Amino acid sequence: SNPFEVKVNRQKFDILGRKTKNDVGLPGVSRSKAIKKRNQTLLKEYKEREKTNVFKDKRFGEYNTKITPEEKMIRRFALERQQNYVKKNIYNLNEDEELTHYGQSLAEIEKLNDIVDSDSDTEERGTLSAELTAAHFGGGGGLLRKKVSSEQQEEEEEKPKSRKELIEEMIAKSKQEKQERQTRRESALELTEKLDKDWKEIQTLMARKPPKAERKDKEVEKPKPDEYDMIVRELGFEMKAKPSERLKTEEELAKEEQARLQRLEADRLRRMHGIEEEANKKRPSHMSADDLADGFILDKDDRRLLSYKDGKINIENEEEKEEEEGEEEEEEEGEEEDNENEEESQEESASEDEDGAADSHSDLESDLESEEEASGNKKEKKHMANENEPQNVEKLDPKREAAKSELPYTFAVPESYETFKSLLAGRTIEQQLTILERIQKCNHPSLAVGNKAKLEKLFGFLLEYIGELATLDTPELRTIDKLVLPLYNLCQMFPEAASDSIKFILRDAAHDLEEVIEVKGRATFPGLDTLIYLKIVSLLFPTSDFWHPVVTPAFMYMSQLLTKCRIATLQDVIKGLFVCCLFLEYVSFSRRFVPELINFLLGVLHISLPKNQAQGYTVVHPFTPVGKNLELLLVRDEEDLKSWEKQNVPLSIVTRLKETSRTEINHTRLSCLALCFDLIRKCAALYEPLPSFHEIMHPIRILLTQHVPVNEYPEKLQECYHSALKELENKVKHYTPLICEKKKPVPLKQYTPKIVKVLEFGKKQAGNKKEQERKQLIQRHKRELKGAIREIRKDNQYLARMQLSETMERDSARKRKVKELLGSLATQEGEWKAMKRSKWKN
Repeated sequence: SNPFEVKVNRQKFDILGRKTKNDVGLPGVSRSKAIKKRNQTLLKEYKEREKTNVFKDKRFGEYNTKITPEEKMIRRFALERQQNYVKKNIYNLNEDEELTHYGQSLAEIEKLNDIVDSDSDTEERGTLSAELTAAHFGGGGGLLRKKVSSEQQEEEEEKPKSRKELIEEMIAKSKQEKQERQTRRESALELTEKLDKDWKEIQTLMARKPPKAERKDKEVEKPKPDEYDMIVRELGFEMKAKPSERLKTEEELAKEEQARLQRLEADRLRRMHGIEEEANKKRPSHMSADDLADGFILDKDDRRLLSYKDGKINIENEEEKEEEEGEEEEEEEGEEEDNENEEESQEESASEDEDGAADSHSDLESDLESEEEASGNKKEKKHMANENEPQNVEKLDPKREAAKSELPYTFAVPESYETFKSLLAGRTIEQQLTILERIQKCNHPSLAVGNKAKLEKLFGFLLEYIGELATLDTPELRTIDKLVLPLYNLCQMFPEAASDSIKFILRDAAHDLEEVIEVKGRATFPGLDTLIYLKIVSLLFPTSDFWHPVVTPAFMYMSQLLTKCRIATLQDVIKGLFVCCLFLEYVSFSRRFVPELINFLLGVLHISLPKNQAQGYTVVHPFTPVGKNLELLLVRDEEDLKSWEKQNVPLSIVTRLKETSRTEINHTRLSCLALCFDLIRKCAALYEPLPSFHEIMHPIRILLTQHVPVNEYPEKLQECYHSALKELENKVKHYTPLICEKKKPVPLKQYTPKIVKVLEFGKKQAGNKKEQERKQLIQRHKRELKGAIREIRKDNQYLARMQLSETMERDSARKRKVKELLGSLATQEGEWKAMKRSKWKN
């Protein structure tokens, strides 16, 4: 009726045929309907939320007709027992199941006040019968008690006994049984003793030895042990397996090795200074409080020879002997002190010990005369010590010399290269290896904090020492070969420090090579030490990696050597062939192609040809087609050709080539040529899988087939030549023909129109029936979800209003009561004051 409560829902567009449901809305009417509905439903539930006025039968299977009564009872009993065993409180850890004994709870049994132990014979509390207690404590025994008739007694017997009476009967029965068992045991023991005594008396009469014949027959009759019995006995005597000790860690092993070496070093120092083993033993540090100090041994005869001189007793000889003994003891103390310092000599230690002994004895004397006597005794002691010294030295010389000749067992890591060099100088290769091994063991990184840095320095020192050995006039290649093993061990322990040291050496070598090329325009091959460093790189680091921080720079440096160093002498050829061998060793796993290697082998063949045949092919730098070094490997002497035997080219020949004869030089040339043929054969086997193998080896094949004078070479050299040529010619060409890449064929253009579905935003797109139904369900679900959320929100708001109205009613009632109380108190106070005023007036 009120136009202001009507809401008109206007449409943007009028569409023909569309039925509109909510053209006009009445929000007031709908709101009042919703409130009324909530008052009848939600408000009623809210007011009755804490009230229970309905009885529900929760008995199991009460209304289930499919279950029989017996099954119902069994199931109910099981549920009841299960409820008893369920923990009521999860935080009560001591709550366990109820324990029972013969179907009765132990908690009820423990409530009895007087529980008598059935096993105790001494305590018999609670076992007195009622008649006995009445007789003793009833006041007069049977006089004061009423006589009970026989009928009453029968009735009492028929009455069920109480729990206490049953327990008393059970205790009495158990005691009676125990007493009977004890008597049976004692009687059996007496009978056994009597039987033993009688048997001993009869045994003396029965004891007699059978004759020998009977005994032999019995021995023969004994059956032989079965195989099974023998195996069982052997298994019984076999050693049982014992648990082995756990594997020790690297730190524990290093500590044990260090302790062992220190013990051996102390023993060596003791023997070097001539100290006997007994003197080195220490007395036990601990002495018991009950020790009487009587465990001594009389080692010498202290009796003195009585003699007179000028009417007085002569005791000088005895004093001299005592002084000698004291001097020997002082010398032994000095030698023990020398064990700590190896560099001090024996004479200095003896003099220091004598001075110390004199100082210590001078503290005991206070007068000047006693000091003079002490100085006189000191001179006599020195004189006696000098006389006895040669005899002691002769006795101890062999032991001391043997101890001095031994290597020390403990070494400190040298701080500089000079100390390291002096440590190894004059030692054999075995001693040098032993010294390096002991240095590593005594200074293992796990034993101290700074040992790692020290051993990293040791790697650099050892590398420098190897280079110095290689630069000697006669390089010690065998020593270098042995020293590679400790170098490898240090590299495995500290790979980063090792790589830094070798990279530093390679960087310096490459820098020197570039400087020489800039200054002179050409360079020469480096020394033997650099070549050995390149060899060591292949031993310490993996050479098959595509890129490596140490191997890759070494690879580049070797390629520069083969392309930029001139070949002027036979030494250059040997060094270049050594670099070629290193290249093959580097690429043996990765099979990487090295063009410098092929070019250098081609140049070696070129310098072995005579000048008139060195035409019709091209060579690459550092070799030249024309020059004075063209016939460097050419040998024309027929005697040298006949006397040559195939052997490896030693690297040490580089330093002593000038001192050798012409025949040896010619033999070296032929050996270099044989090595070149072997390298060509290895390269052919290595680079066979390459598609361009034949093109790479074509220049070498031309030289071998058309220019090399094979007939002039010795037979063994001809064998090397033919093996290399055979390796090149046997390789079959395997080319794969070029084929265009397969692609999907491009279709021809067609002029049929392509219909594309235009999607308009906000419109429902048509589809099949299932898809439309699915979309309708989704839309309906969204609508219902929004409506449910809206209704829940309205319900919560309604409940909040109800709660607020309740609190307001309670507060208003409280305020009203407080006002009434305050009003009554005010009227009471007014009446009291009025009465008081009236009293004052009166």
